[in-house]
Amino acid sequence: MTPESAPRAHPPETLEGWFALHQVFSTEPSQAADTDRLRSAASKILNSSAGGWSALAALIGSRADLLAVHFRPTLEEIAAAQAEMRQLACALEWSLSYSFLSVTEAGLYHLTAQLARDAAARGGAVGDPAYVAELAQRTAAEHDSPHVQRRLFPQLPPDMPYVCFYPMSKRRDEGQNWYQLSLDERSRLMHAHGMTGRRYAGRVLQIITGAIGFDAWEWGVTLFAKDPIDFKKLVTDMRFDEVSAKYAEFGDFYVGKLI
Repeated sequence: MTPESAPRAHPPETLEGWFALHQVFSTEPSQAADTDRLRSAASKILNSSAGGWSALAALIGSRADLLAVHFRPTLEEIAAAQAEMRQLACALEWSLSYSFLSVTEAGLYHLTAQLARDAAARGGAVGDPAYVAELAQRTAAEHDSPHVQRRLFPQLPPDMPYVCFYPMSKRRDEGQNWYQLSLDERSRLMHAHGMTGRRYAGRVLQIITGAIGFDAWEWGVTLFAKDPIDFKKLVTDMRFDEVSAKYAEFGDFYVGKLI
């Protein structure tokens, strides 16, 4: 098949929920262990009534000291949380080392691939009126499902004090370009990847956020666990999945314990 006759690689449909902001701070040595003062100063942010939630974690094994995670319904409310954190950082002599802006995301690879196949079978095309109508109906049903609601509007788990955050992207190298794969192939790879993650249900809460158009990295992964060893086991298992082994690139990992 020539490049001219190859089927176009369509993006999957996605559903979005809360906006997310991850911030990494470094502190002065005299401030690093003052958790009582930190709790008092951060109470407005942590107890926000705007919807969503925020959490602070003391980082372990990192050159930085604190990770702040914010989930809010709108980008403007993220900006408000960012401004409040800036005031807190000034008061406590913190310096911002890294930030990551994204939005909770559910990628509908399987659904999009199925609708594309249906369109081809009837002689239509992705994006035609019949496709758009079916897509609207199916995505509405997906959005209202409990599973997708938990992905788009995740809650801070009360019994998982350890947190791990890292950004990642899909590779675009010659011969290993994720964005040139067919929808069916990407759907197959992501399904297998998801099955690996499901084996850790109840042990690790995974929050996936999309950052294309928001950050240099394309996705963020935030994990919560009872046992930090589960971070190592989960990420190791996932790296042996074909989708990660061939196409995944990872940024720095930040691991800590909620304050």
